[in-house]
Amino acid sequence: MMKQTISNYLKNIPGWQTNRKLVIFSVDDYGNVRLDSKAARDNLRKDKISLTSHFDRLDTLETRDDLESLYTVLSSVQDKHGNPAIFTPYALTCNIDFEAMANNGYSEYVYELLPKTYEKLSLKDSTAYTGTWELWKEGIDKGLMKPQFHGREHFNLNIFNDLLKKRSENLLKVLEQDSYVSIPDHRNYKNGWTAAYSFDDKKETEGFLDNVRDGLKMFKEVYGFDSKVFTPPAQQFPLHLEPKLSALGLEYIDRPRSLKRHLGNGRYQMEKHKLGGGTTMLELVRNVVFEPSSAHISNWVDFSFRQIEAAFFWKKPANISSHRVNFCGHIDPENRKTGLTALKQLLDKIVKRWPEVEFISADQLGDIIKTNNK
Repeated sequence: MMKQTISNYLKNIPGWQTNRKLVIFSVDDYGNVRLDSKAARDNLRKDKISLTSHFDRLDTLETRDDLESLYTVLSSVQDKHGNPAIFTPYALTCNIDFEAMANNGYSEYVYELLPKTYEKLSLKDSTAYTGTWELWKEGIDKGLMKPQFHGREHFNLNIFNDLLKKRSENLLKVLEQDSYVSIPDHRNYKNGWTAAYSFDDKKETEGFLDNVRDGLKMFKEVYGFDSKVFTPPAQQFPLHLEPKLSALGLEYIDRPRSLKRHLGNGRYQMEKHKLGGGTTMLELVRNVVFEPSSAHISNWVDFSFRQIEAAFFWKKPANISSHRVNFCGHIDPENRKTGLTALKQLLDKIVKRWPEVEFISADQLGDIIKTNNK
C-alpha cells in the first residue's frame, strides 16, 4: 500500500500543471470486433481455442445495451459547468469483412467501415445491435462520447497476412466464427498480434504511415470529424515514423508514462513521458488506471480514487486509463454491471469530493495545454 501511494505521487511530479480539476476518461478499443458472440465463444472452445484472456472471453463490439447503460451512468453526474461525464473512446474505423473473406476462401484480407459492421450485425443479431450505430452518433451529439483515433485495425496486418498465407487452421477457425482472438500461432511472432504498428524488422513498417493516413480519412467519414489525438494499439509505434504523424493532421499523442519501445531487430529503449512533453507532438500521459473487469485489484474505486487525489495534489489533470471490455455485457451481463457500478461509484466520489471538477475529452485537454503553453 505504501509503495503504491509513493508511486502515485512520484509519477505526477513532472509535466504540465493546472489549478483546474480536470478529469478525462481515455478508454481504448471501441469500434473493434474481437469476440462475436456466446455461440462463437462456445464453438471456439470446442475447437480447442483457449480463451484465457478476459479480452478474448468478454470483449465484443459495443451493443445497444452497452451504450444505453453507459450513457445512463455518464449522465448521472454533472461537473461545475453542468456537463455530464464524457468518455474519450480511442476507436477503430474498420473491421474484418468476414463475409467477403469467406466468399474469397480466406485468400486475402478484406475490411469494412464500422457502420457497415453494425449494419450486418443488426441483421444477424437484431436484439443486440439494431439501432446501436444511431445510438453511437447520439452519444457524440450529447457530449457523452468524443472518439479519437486508435488505428484503422486493432491487429497487426503483417502477422495476419502471414498466417493467412500459411493457411493457419486456428486463424481460419476464428475467422469462421466472425471473430479474431488470440490463437497459439501468435506465439511464433516476436511482436504482439494486437499491436497494429509493431514490427520486428524495419522493412515491416513500410506501409504503416499509409495505414494511418487511410485510417484517419476513414475516421472522419465514420465519426464525422477529424481526430486530433492518436494512441496506437498496444502503445507501440515506430520511433522513426513518429515525427511524420503531425503531417497527417494529428496534434497530440496519448502515452503511458513508461514505455518500452521496440526499435527493431530485438533492440528496445525505455522511455519516460510527461504531460505536455514531446518534440514532434504534444504528449497526453495517462496517470490513473481503472480496469474493474480485471481481478488483480480488490477495490478499483478506491484504487483509482487515490490516484486521482495524487494527480490533483500535484496540479495535474486526472487522465483515467480504461478499456471497453470493462463495460461489455454481450457475453456476460454481470461483467457490464460490475464495470458500470464501479464507474458510477467513482464518478459520485469525484463530484462529491471536488464539486469544481470539469469533465473534458482528451482532445480538449490537448487544446488547453497548447493554449496555455503559448
